[in-house]
Amino acid sequence: MNLDELVAIDVHTHAHVSAPKLSAEEEAAAKEVQAAASNYFKGEKAPTGLDEMAEYYRQRKMACVVFPVDSESANGITRTPNELVAEAAMQNPDVFIPFASIDPAKGKMGAREARRLITDYGIQGFKFHPSTQEFYPNDPKAFPLYEAIAESGKIALFHSGQTGIGAGMRGGGGIRLKYSNPMYLDDVAVDFPDMPIIIAHPSFPWQEEALAVATHKPQVYIDLSGWSPKYFPPILVQYANTLLKNKVLFGSDYPLFTPDRWLGDFEKIAIKPEVRPLILKENAAKLLQLKE
Repeated sequence: MNLDELVAIDVHTHAHVSAPKLSAEEEAAAKEVQAAASNYFKGEKAPTGLDEMAEYYRQRKMACVVFPVDSESANGITRTPNELVAEAAMQNPDVFIPFASIDPAKGKMGAREARRLITDYGIQGFKFHPSTQEFYPNDPKAFPLYEAIAESGKIALFHSGQTGIGAGMRGGGGIRLKYSNPMYLDDVAVDFPDMPIIIAHPSFPWQEEALAVATHKPQVYIDLSGWSPKYFPPILVQYANTLLKNKVLFGSDYPLFTPDRWLGDFEKIAIKPEVRPLILKENAAKLLQLKE
């Protein structure tokens, strides 16, 4: 990866590829959720194959953090294998930075998997989605997994706030928003002070909680994915320009929200010129240890 040639690092992209062998029931359920999310985001079409996704980012001179989401215990849908994403990153090391996802319900078995993925596949971090995985981030059941992540110095990235997954479906697709209040991450940051944490998305309706945690805890960052920058609340822009200018990260939420759309709207908001490169690349490069 040639950092000097990159114009941006997108820290939040999804590997929207299905597990190799889904049942017909699983396939139908996955398509229903994806259709609802696409309607919620109202975005343009973007390639979902991993090779096509890599070329998409390569053409734009961007790198990206890419991950699946393992919510097997809650939704019953067989996960996309972490190995599939990791192998795609091995084949496209100029653009892909591999993260994995392990359902916290897997306990010590999940912790063993995390250690194996770090050792054998070079996984750099782990994605959690409390609302779809149905757990509070400060629940001790997740601690064995956090311990495996923390001992290797890898990153834990947590969805926060409202989610487009299940939006508009009957009963929200059974997804409960309460699990994704970022204040629960304050406990995680205290109990695992050496584990870098990324709070994903503007955390509607808990934006100030997210800002408080990121300001107070040195290892906590915020990514700006999943929202058009033109809708960022003024307090988020204020903190991004000042107290958190070294801890705010560009993320898109690809393929549901593309970097083209995000960057076009980002140009129009009142971010200081000297802060823009920090958000777009420099902060992520330092956090991901791509530079000294």
